[in-house]
Amino acid sequence: QVQLQESGGRLVQSGGSLRLSCVADTRTFSSRSMGWFRQFPGKAREFVAAIHWSGEQTYYADSVQGRFTISRDDAKNTVYLQMDSLKPDDTALYYCTHNKRWPSRNERDFNYWGRGTQVTVST
Repeated sequence: QVQLQESGGRLVQSGGSLRLSCVADTRTFSSRSMGWFRQFPGKAREFVAAIHWSGEQTYYADSVQGRFTISRDDAKNTVYLQMDSLKPDDTALYYCTHNKRWPSRNERDFNYWGRGTQVTVST
């Protein structure tokens, strides 16, 4: 099993930036592809970004393309989500997760979810 813990979410003004972090409690992190999802109130979780275990491939939801960047640091067992040019529509609970079938943006192909970190973008 893989335990995941997100951090970095907070209130930020529209147009601002945040960097979310996700620390994985596992000795096999360097061989695991990872991803980020987000959830709006009353809605299903929505794919945001994913990164291959090698760090050489990434892909994003159209809604965040060009604004968000996913990265990883295997020495720290950590995956990051750099969020720039934030909009009020980005307000959501952001989840870190493990990808078990590459490539995919389908929630069914992800497991080992964190508890989420709240991002709120003010108008």
